[in-house]
Amino acid sequence: MPHAHDHAHDQDGGGPTTLDAAFRWGVALNLGYTLVEAIAGFRFGSLALLADAAHNLTDVAGLLIAWGAVAAARLRPDQRHTYGFGRGTILAALVNAATILVGVGAVTWEAIGRLSDPPAVPGLAMLLVAVVGIAVNVGTALLFRGHGAHDLNARGAYLHMAADAAVSVGVVLSATVILATGWYLADPLAALAVSIAIAVTAARLLRDALHLAMDGVPPGIDLEAVRRMLVELPGVAGVHDLHVRAHSTTVNELTAHIVMPAGHPGDAFLDAAADTLAERFRITRATLQIELREGPACRLAGTAQPG
Repeated sequence: MPHAHDHAHDQDGGGPTTLDAAFRWGVALNLGYTLVEAIAGFRFGSLALLADAAHNLTDVAGLLIAWGAVAAARLRPDQRHTYGFGRGTILAALVNAATILVGVGAVTWEAIGRLSDPPAVPGLAMLLVAVVGIAVNVGTALLFRGHGAHDLNARGAYLHMAADAAVSVGVVLSATVILATGWYLADPLAALAVSIAIAVTAARLLRDALHLAMDGVPPGIDLEAVRRMLVELPGVAGVHDLHVRAHSTTVNELTAHIVMPAGHPGDAFLDAAADTLAERFRITRATLQIELREGPACRLAGTAQPG
């Protein structure tokens, strides 16, 4: 008799206290710095500072969205959302990446307009504000560094902060050029360089988020290796209707039909399979359908099979 079993003993966003603290400190540090940078940019007329402040503001919004999504992912499933709310973390990464790219486009447009007539800006003020930015962004990036290995949201936060630190270095360089030579064109050029660096990072995040949103196999998981592992389990004659996707940015799930001619071997087999999937492939939610024969007669197989 076919048998389905689901192992879902997982928690979205492992280590919630530490990750929550990272988001809390990240939001506080970046919001404070954004206000200082925006005030300085408006006062001194520096587009490079305003560009960086605008991007930092999107980072604050992005951190808040990601933090909210992580919190929602911990909510229990209900009658209308039987799979829970883990997908919100993937949507949050998608929204963050798209928002950043829109902001980059606006700053790039303004910078191009200033290339023909760059305004005079105080290099020393730019330099001092940017040095503070390096410290804030490096500190925030370190908060998320340990969480980014298996969490797209945390990796996105880490990459954003690391990119912002590089951006602040660019502002320091442009301010140094202005102080040394009085060449004010360095300010809009720095803004353009900043925008390009941010766009590259955001495009990568957008690509990864879109892949997961479309139920793509999570990065680092070899589908054929998963298939071989299941086929090599004792008593297994074949595997079909195998699907792997991200339930959230931290939890991966699998469904598969396993052919066992001798019949269902018991829960110990399912426990061992689930443990192996978690240890080797970071798949912590597994639903395995045990069948006695393989072939087109399987009524529960999906109509679309991976090639």
